[in-house]
Amino acid sequence: ITMHYVTIPHHPHPQGKGEKNHGSDFSYVGIDAILEQMRRKAMKQGFELNIMVVGQSGLGKSTLMNTLFKSKVSRKSVQPDPEERIPKTIEIKSISHDIEEKGVRMKLTVIDTPGFGDQINNENCWQPIMKFINDQYEAYLQEEININRKKRIPDSRVHCCIYFIPPTGHCLRPLDVEFMRRLSKVVNIVPVIAKADTLTLEERDFFKQTIREELRANGIDVYPQKEFDEDAEDRMINDKIREMIPFAVVGSDQEYQVNGKRILGRKTKWGTIEVENIAHCEFAYLRDLLIRTHMQNIKDITGSIHYEMYRVRRLNESNADPSAHDPSAHPDVQPKANGQPNGQPGGVQANGVAAQHEALSHEM
Repeated sequence: ITMHYVTIPHHPHPQGKGEKNHGSDFSYVGIDAILEQMRRKAMKQGFELNIMVVGQSGLGKSTLMNTLFKSKVSRKSVQPDPEERIPKTIEIKSISHDIEEKGVRMKLTVIDTPGFGDQINNENCWQPIMKFINDQYEAYLQEEININRKKRIPDSRVHCCIYFIPPTGHCLRPLDVEFMRRLSKVVNIVPVIAKADTLTLEERDFFKQTIREELRANGIDVYPQKEFDEDAEDRMINDKIREMIPFAVVGSDQEYQVNGKRILGRKTKWGTIEVENIAHCEFAYLRDLLIRTHMQNIKDITGSIHYEMYRVRRLNESNADPSAHDPSAHPDVQPKANGQPNGQPGGVQANGVAAQHEALSHEM
């Protein structure tokens, strides 16, 4: 096959506002119009984003999610339970919201993991989370291989996992290392230092450097992964992000007036910590990564790398061994009975994992 590359000459032509007619421009073909077609289609369909938050209780997971989307999107905000106690087993609870901003609709699902890291013995506490992530891949795979499959398969796959590190200022705990080492192979992990305002700037920088060294020493590849950089420009942008990981964040959904300006922050006796001020914390960098610059890339890596690895492994198992559908034979990969998903992706219940799901509507 011989490939020929043709560049269509571009002759700028003054055009009135909203004018679509290029008839007077002899050289115009109209290939660039595909971008507008794609934009219109995407606006009609809307977008989906599934974020999982993991960390022991009291690290501000719910507050940070509310701060990220400037709405009450966390489970605790929507289902307040003043008498909620730390569960004896890890539960998986998800809640969905339809968010709209400037005509762009997005279905946001926040997946919470109450009980993680809160027990005296936290051995293997990553397993229910790993199972939940694999269950979502399995549900998507079963929809994909159906003879009469849906025009658009509901996507409940976890696109990103924000892992909350306690602000000890020393080093990662064995639990942190074990969780990220195992889960980084199946999901995009973004580690953050929670409640970073409890550390001085020197303590914060030392802690961040220590964590980066520990991640390298343990072979933990967090997002954005170096091996998935597409080109030199990508690598340059992502290298700057990798130098900042883990993000030292402060969350707050309280509004204050500072110099006549409305800000989100935390008020103390000695001043106000401004959440979106990069001189105070790195929340703005985290928000930009997850929402403004890398959201589509996070979803692409989930679909083309993590899900693809799961899909290839499952199909190879099925082809090589018909008994591969037996869940007991593969504890890390949990297919459903007869290879079919058990109910809705968000409704998985096994090994102490109770996934609850609600749909709500918010306007931004």
